[in-house]
Amino acid sequence: MNKHGEFRELEEVLVAQSTSDGDGVQLKRVFGGTDLERFDPFLMLDEFGSDKAADYIGGFPPHPHRGFETVTYMLAGQMEHRDHMGNIGRLGPGDVQWMKAGSGVINSEMPKQEEGEMHGFQLWVNLPAAEKMTPATYNDIDANSIPSY
Repeated sequence: MNKHGEFRELEEVLVAQSTSDGDGVQLKRVFGGTDLERFDPFLMLDEFGSDKAADYIGGFPPHPHRGFETVTYMLAGQMEHRDHMGNIGRLGPGDVQWMKAGSGVINSEMPKQEEGEMHGFQLWVNLPAAEKMTPATYNDIDANSIPSY
């Protein structure tokens, strides 16, 4: 619904593309990489999920980000975040990680399990130009603190 209380028409149903990222993590990329203006301020949306450890066990070793935010939502499994600022966070089912890369961050997201299901989503959100060089921040949001209706 728009600000006038009117529903917008569906423009297109996107079909996620199978790919891999990090150290071989199998995922589905809904969008990202091309046609950025169309999705602005969203840069990328990935779904990662498998009950086969080989599809996720390599995780996402240390890598840089700058100028955007990442929002990660876990449905199943355990993932650990570490970054160069000393933050360590563990994500489980229903938990959210919100990281503002700002002027730059080096982080990793690694599975904290050797078997079982791992399933989640990560959305990249572009920062406004005035915020791109602000200090990086990291927040864990525990599932129990998120209202449900």
